[in-house]
Amino acid sequence: MNIHPGSYGFRNSLGAFALALGLGLGVAPAAYAQQIAVGNFGVSANGMPYAVALDKGFFKDEGINVTGIITSAGGGTSLRNMIAGGVPYGEVNPGVVVAAILQGADLKIISDNVLTVAEFVWAVKKDSPIKSLADIKGKKIGFTNPRSTSQALAQMVAQKAGLQPNEVELVRTGGFGEGYAALGTGMIDIAPIPEPLWAQHKDNLRAIAVASDILPPLANVVGVTTANMAAEKGDFIRAVIRARRKAVAFMVEKPDEAGDIVAKHYNLTPEVARAAVRNLVSSRTQGVEYWGSGQFNLDGLNRMIDVQKSLGALSGNIDLSKMIDMQFLPEDIRKPK
Repeated sequence: MNIHPGSYGFRNSLGAFALALGLGLGVAPAAYAQQIAVGNFGVSANGMPYAVALDKGFFKDEGINVTGIITSAGGGTSLRNMIAGGVPYGEVNPGVVVAAILQGADLKIISDNVLTVAEFVWAVKKDSPIKSLADIKGKKIGFTNPRSTSQALAQMVAQKAGLQPNEVELVRTGGFGEGYAALGTGMIDIAPIPEPLWAQHKDNLRAIAVASDILPPLANVVGVTTANMAAEKGDFIRAVIRARRKAVAFMVEKPDEAGDIVAKHYNLTPEVARAAVRNLVSSRTQGVEYWGSGQFNLDGLNRMIDVQKSLGALSGNIDLSKMIDMQFLPEDIRKPK
């Protein structure tokens, strides 16, 4: 499968951050200690519970003050932002975290936050001749950044179509909004359109594949911290996880109110945000919910690692038990599902 551009630069930059962590240079100034890093916050649905936690005061209820959310366009960018900012807690694609750990970064996966990829559809323009997965041979499929979830899933979509790696072209767009724009200009033929972008633009597009219909439960994003922050900010990290769990429960109980909150943080109309939240709180992929409490679903996590291996982003025997630290989870959800 042709990847444009390659991930060589990403490997080098990740290695540099791993070296910095190993030398103890990733320690943050105290002023940054109460920020968190969430990939695609304000764009993709994974980060919506943090908007609810901010607005409803759940962080403050847990005794912490989250002063801001560092966001990014996903992939390695999310992890680099977290490490560079020295924040105690980040939400990142699991493949990126595992790759960094294998390169020497002293990171731990501390929560399993989004358990499926149900927010994704792959869409074409309404007048596209592509009608289904049977028509994607030789076409250009967008993804955000190297080793992102969207890149891994693009390969799975091609496999579902029965294609060999070189029979489609994967094109980096840099973000989901940028991918939507690239679809409009003809730079790509097929774009991954996650919620809430799908609720916002679905009238102008046509879905040719829906993740919850064609893919099994796959770990989407996980909570992560560094060894330094685990030692220095353990209580803060635990409070973030508890507050996010409260937010997820609130979204299930009051999806429309949660949607109105999300609308403010994601610059959406209330109608679009409500539709996205309702869609995802009711979503089940083979019985697995979209937003989790933080409790680990090891089957989904292992599946995503296998996907990353098939992509060439990971290789060899990977012992997740050495990468996971459950001490920050509330006691009632420390046992994996």
